[in-house]
Amino acid sequence: MSPHLGMAQRDHVRLDWHKPHHTSERVRPVAWTCVCRATVYELCEGGGRAFIRRTTQLDSGHQVDESHRWSIAEARATWTALLSGKAR
Repeated sequence: MSPHLGMAQRDHVRLDWHKPHHTSERVRPVAWTCVCRATVYELCEGGGRAFIRRTTQLDSGHQVDESHRWSIAEARATWTALLSGKAR
């Protein structure tokens, strides 16, 4: 079973979200949150870089946003912060 996000902490870091980057690089999700919630997060890696993808289910379809690209180590640290409520 995939993890759920912890409650956002009062002093959490706010992540910048952007429209998806359409590049020729291959990326793949390596971790994700449970799909039982309206918003699902995925940690995506490819080409030595990584980012977090956020998909929100709406009545009119779904909205996809992505974080900045980081090194894999930085993205994994941000993923851990997201899961623990230290980032949103």
